[in-house]
Amino acid sequence: MLINIRNADISYGDRLLIKDISFEVRNTEKIALVGRNGCGKTTFLRLLGGEIEPDAKDGNEQPHIEKRPGLTTGWLTQMTFTDDSAKLGDEIRKVFLPVIEMKKRLDELIEMLDTAPDEALAKEYAALEERYNYMGGYRADKDYELVLSRFGFTPEDEERPLSEFSGGQRTKIAFIKLLLSKPDILILDEPTNHLDIATIDWLEGYIREYPRAVICVSHDRLFLDRTAEVVYEIENKKLTRYTGNYSDYIKLKDERYEKQKKDYEAQQKEIERLKATAERFIHKATKASMAKSKLKAIEHMDIIEAPEEYELKAFHASTKPAVESGFDVIEAKGLSFGYDRVLGKIDISIKKNEKYGFIGGNGLGKSTLLKTLAGKLKPLGGSYRYGHNVEAGYFDQQMAQYVSDKTVYDDFHDIYPYLTETEVRNRLGGFLFSGDDVFKPVNLLSGGEKVRLALAKIVEKRPNLLFLDEPTNHVDIVGREALEKMLKEYEGTLVLVSHDRYLISRVTDKLVLFSDKGAEVYPFGYEEYERERKNEKKASVSDIWNIDGKSRDKKDGKDVPDKEKPKASNPGKELSKAKRRMERLEFLLEENDKKRSLLEEELMAPENATDYEKLGKLQDEIGRIEEQSDAYMKEWEELSELC
Repeated sequence: MLINIRNADISYGDRLLIKDISFEVRNTEKIALVGRNGCGKTTFLRLLGGEIEPDAKDGNEQPHIEKRPGLTTGWLTQMTFTDDSAKLGDEIRKVFLPVIEMKKRLDELIEMLDTAPDEALAKEYAALEERYNYMGGYRADKDYELVLSRFGFTPEDEERPLSEFSGGQRTKIAFIKLLLSKPDILILDEPTNHLDIATIDWLEGYIREYPRAVICVSHDRLFLDRTAEVVYEIENKKLTRYTGNYSDYIKLKDERYEKQKKDYEAQQKEIERLKATAERFIHKATKASMAKSKLKAIEHMDIIEAPEEYELKAFHASTKPAVESGFDVIEAKGLSFGYDRVLGKIDISIKKNEKYGFIGGNGLGKSTLLKTLAGKLKPLGGSYRYGHNVEAGYFDQQMAQYVSDKTVYDDFHDIYPYLTETEVRNRLGGFLFSGDDVFKPVNLLSGGEKVRLALAKIVEKRPNLLFLDEPTNHVDIVGREALEKMLKEYEGTLVLVSHDRYLISRVTDKLVLFSDKGAEVYPFGYEEYERERKNEKKASVSDIWNIDGKSRDKKDGKDVPDKEKPKASNPGKELSKAKRRMERLEFLLEENDKKRSLLEEELMAPENATDYEKLGKLQDEIGRIEEQSDAYMKEWEELSELC
């Protein structure tokens, strides 16, 4: 046991955040800490990091905090820079000072033992060598190079002073120092912020393999799914432990809630029955003792408390557009996007009800392309056009900085003056503004609350095309789950820019990947994109061991060229691959059927009856889809013979 906390309360000013804390960290546990914004997560991390003490209590029931002797904890806020003129490499290597000192002492002990063997010195050497190994002394140089490169720094950067790096880069440098310091408990507060997908992937693996404990606060649900073994939730001032990752926690919480609700209702029903029986017979001499026994039975019950209501996890709003668009929603050809220079060029055809996710690193043009397609920014080349009846709604990150002296109610009502007070309250309540929340000044709202207000105003217009740029920034997990549910149910076309991979994987069915090479359209969702990327990784790992067409395999002491090697066959693996491809083909055939149905509806629409140019295009598109489906079906039939 590394930490054991019992009977502790923590407050922020006069406000009680968490009461009767029961918390422990065991050995190498990977723990996720979740809860709504403002529930006390960061304050709790400060308690774990030793920065604050729990609230004092009256009487003998004092808080109990037990820590293993010599325990080290580390988190990002504790990683500071004392000298901005220091070179990057020198600053990071400061974390190795303890192991460097250990190495010096180990070398001294070896010299002394070579000269005159001594049992006490031998014991000191053995204990110190074990500690040196535990601290990663033997891997220090390799770890340094690996982590530095994974966070995007080059050997040339090592010679640059800290003052030359941006705020985001300095945060990464502090993060590198934290990881390389290898504390017994690694505390991470939103570790995926400012990281690209490749670095997040690497960090997930690093944390899973980290040989000590990790406590993580993150809104990145996919990250928590892939790293957490235990989840502690802060809700209604209580800290509750769940075993498993984030998805397990959601399932267990639902099960606990439903069971407690069912048990509570059953017990209340039984209490009412016993009370009714007692009241009926209490005044009858022959039945009085029986009536009293019923009341005694109630007294001896272990009363089950009513479960506390869930935090709302859904936005209640109409997800059906006011007007249906045509099948072709956006057509872009040779569209160049950027500000003072071209960031990328793309051909893209977005159809009715498709949901696109824009993913990739910062500064590569995701938001710029979204702005361009939404008409907020002029293209630098090429063209794009909207289809029939397209009505767009647009949200960007700046809306979280929205400033207004109005109340939430007035801010919303001024845009939709025809709504009654009840209707305005209902609309705002659908985006988690309840009771007196609607009279809160907009200027006092948190970033997440401003996002919810902006979304409420956009959704009320019921557009059939929705552009969303990082809508989950500033939004807690509950808000993200609410948004996810709404977007899954949305019956229009969606173009979504987000670093929230969990949201992208759950909501979108097509991707545009932004990289140094430009923007590339992927006609499938995030999970298949990840599978493809992992296959590419395997290929690249193989390439490391095969140079100029030669393998590390030996024949008579010499390298054997690949073309001379017999091809290994794995029937099980090939069969599994074929089945996966068949599943994918079935999905693509189903998608094509939906597209063809929509096109045929548009072909029969009265307003298109005399538009012969459009009718011709629709027929061509139907023909292309049918031709593609025939090819898919042929491939499916060939694979089915193998399976």
